[in-house]
Amino acid sequence: MQTELSQYTAVIGIDWADKKHDVCVQDMATGKRRAGQVRHRAEDLDEWARSLHRRFDGPIAIAAELSKGPIINVLQKYDFFVIYPIDPSKLANHRKTFTTSGAKDDPTDAEFALDLLSKHTEHFKPLQPQGVGMRTLMTLVEHRRQLMNDRVRITNRLRNALKQYYPQPLEWFDRIDTVLFCDFIRRWPSQPQARRARRATIERFFREHNMNRKPLLERRIKAIKSAMPLTTDDAVVVSHRLRALALVAQLEVTLQCIKQYDAEIASLAPEHPDYELFSPLPGAGPVHTPRLMVAFGEQRERFNNAAEVQKYGGLAPVTKRSGQSTWIHWRWQCPTFLRQTFVEWSAQTINKSYWAGLYYQQQRSKGCSHQAAVRALAFKWIRILYRCWKTRTPYDESRYLRALQERGSPLLKTAEAA
Repeated sequence: MQTELSQYTAVIGIDWADKKHDVCVQDMATGKRRAGQVRHRAEDLDEWARSLHRRFDGPIAIAAELSKGPIINVLQKYDFFVIYPIDPSKLANHRKTFTTSGAKDDPTDAEFALDLLSKHTEHFKPLQPQGVGMRTLMTLVEHRRQLMNDRVRITNRLRNALKQYYPQPLEWFDRIDTVLFCDFIRRWPSQPQARRARRATIERFFREHNMNRKPLLERRIKAIKSAMPLTTDDAVVVSHRLRALALVAQLEVTLQCIKQYDAEIASLAPEHPDYELFSPLPGAGPVHTPRLMVAFGEQRERFNNAAEVQKYGGLAPVTKRSGQSTWIHWRWQCPTFLRQTFVEWSAQTINKSYWAGLYYQQQRSKGCSHQAAVRALAFKWIRILYRCWKTRTPYDESRYLRALQERGSPLLKTAEAA
């Protein structure tokens, strides 16, 4: 047993599930283990936790296969529990060592988690929750991103439904993920209905939606009045019209929820001290500023150098060597949302930061695709952001350009030559 666990009176491995959790409890004084099960009910979990505290009367280490979720939220309520998150892939590989057949069993997984923590304690760190404000912001930005993904799925389905019987609105409007487009389809869900509408009615509709540009209005009215139906087959029109209306209703709700999330994030993010570090960044804005804050967090001891952030965020490539062959590929195991944050924000800086634009063009001239060039730019940005975050120093573009010039950066020399 590793000495790191000697401070605990008991060590527990837990395999979580929706309705019940299998546990394996080891008494550190006697070394004896006991398997058990607890239902996922607040009352049952509370009684189980307090009974353990009465029995062992001291700090208890828990090996869990996740770092967040309902069971983690419950366990964090008790100050005598110290949670050690275990990556599911590590636990799966550990299981394969003893069960080559691929067999899996929840009680056994709880014991495997306990074994992994007991024998390799030095590879795991206890979970140290960040402040309430940061954790709230983290959940909000992740949920907002999920809503944005929902918006894309719904608009793709709506576009497909309209193409079956009523494709003209896709030409009349630049974007379909707007309240204006949703209201138009709900008001006139088919081409004949739109064509029969009076000109004054259409003009009033667009005025109510703050669309007062006369040339654009005239073009739309002319297109509506001259449009021909794609099909008159009721088997197609009736079914897809109903689907389009259903998707419009979903899209309206999603857009409203995104708006509510934006308002909540906008009120919460500025209250955090790190907001002043990330808000001045080029291209950050109200969307990427809180996401970058969440990406780094508020615990400065969490990362020792920029390379750790690059690896954790999935931007650092992985090198594999075997004999005389070498294979370099991007990381498959990483927090996807974190990687998206760095990559999507870096793309916004291409036309807002002088050196970022130069670096992107340099990568493109080397033959890199757009995505590869943006990932390379994100890799470079992380080193800058880490330094700003660690020293609590806001980013200064002019200061960074002077540093590049003093170092004789080939990036600036290439720009001067051009």
